Amino acid sequence: MLLSQSVTSPMPKPLVDAVSRPAPAGPAHTAANGAVDVAQLFAPIRSGLTQVESKMRATDSSLFAPLANAFVSLIGSGGKRLRPALALLAAEFNGTLQGTKEYPRVIALASSVEMLHTATLVHDDVIDGALLRRGAPTLNAAWSGGSTVLAGNYLFGTAARFSAETRDMRVIGLFSATLRTIVDGELRQLQDRFNFRQSKANYYDRIYAKTASLFCAATEGAAILSGLPEERVRDLRDYGYNLGMAFQIVDDILDFTGDEATLGKPAGSDLRQGTLTLPFFYLLQLTMEPSALLQRLEAGQLEADNGNPRVWHDLVDELVWEVRTRGAVEAARNEARAFLRRAVEALAALPDSVHRRSLQGICEFTVQRTH
Repeated sequence: MLLSQSVTSPMPKPLVDAVSRPAPAGPAHTAANGAVDVAQLFAPIRSGLTQVESKMRATDSSLFAPLANAFVSLIGSGGKRLRPALALLAAEFNGTLQGTKEYPRVIALASSVEMLHTATLVHDDVIDGALLRRGAPTLNAAWSGGSTVLAGNYLFGTAARFSAETRDMRVIGLFSATLRTIVDGELRQLQDRFNFRQSKANYYDRIYAKTASLFCAATEGAAILSGLPEERVRDLRDYGYNLGMAFQIVDDILDFTGDEATLGKPAGSDLRQGTLTLPFFYLLQLTMEPSALLQRLEAGQLEADNGNPRVWHDLVDELVWEVRTRGAVEAARNEARAFLRRAVEALAALPDSVHRRSLQGICEFTVQRTH
């Protein structure tokens, strides 16, 4: 099993070994067509998720009106609330906290993690110049870049306030370390754009920073607040790490296999912007002449820099097809399954409960995702 990573340690490297599918979620979590029912997975903490939603939507009456409206819109456009759900589920392994005087601290943690995630999306849209996210207009589409950055800063500040409401210095330190990791990862991603000869290790560092670090903060922070022994805190952090790595790998697979109607952006968008992801690295590994592929990429980007972007976009379209047809997608999916298997293994020492089964079911949901 992957050992726990402390908040001050370097970004972890993956262990890629024999692959097996994670344990199934079980009939209670599975629809007739075999798909995992997320609503059933979240049923044990539905009340907590409602409290998180209310906390996040509450706005100061003195807040600048356009920012208040944007704030409510951003929160309302959230997805399945996976990150706060992880925190709420992970908090229930040392006796239930729901309904106790300590539960507001768990709600604060879950809200801080989701608010931090939302803030990073706002800033990502500015960095990428994105006008759509999941097919819906971004704040960046309506506001200037400077105003959008300031709105994101407000969300970061709100996330920090929620973190402080946990009244636990270790959790607050974990929040701070996670934010530093996310920013460091974003800077590294910008530095690596269109660097087609970067190492695969850069990719793992990047997705840990971008995604897995926040999953770790949710599960580890909840374990700390619930008073679990250190061994179980490490187990839940390992679960969050492995789940987060797999979740981002699946996201990167969907960037190649999805269509614009589903994704809200063209297939291969990451590669178009110069960001290399795991399916591309597997294509490079599987191709007969990797050096020739790298030369094609460098020549295509040079054409774009010289005012002929059509060449670059046509090349990316060709590579999307190659990723889909040459085994790169399945190789990446197998690696996601390996991470998910380790996530399930990390839960083995925790008591069997509806909360553990939900965490296991989230692994199956992750590998089934189509958007």
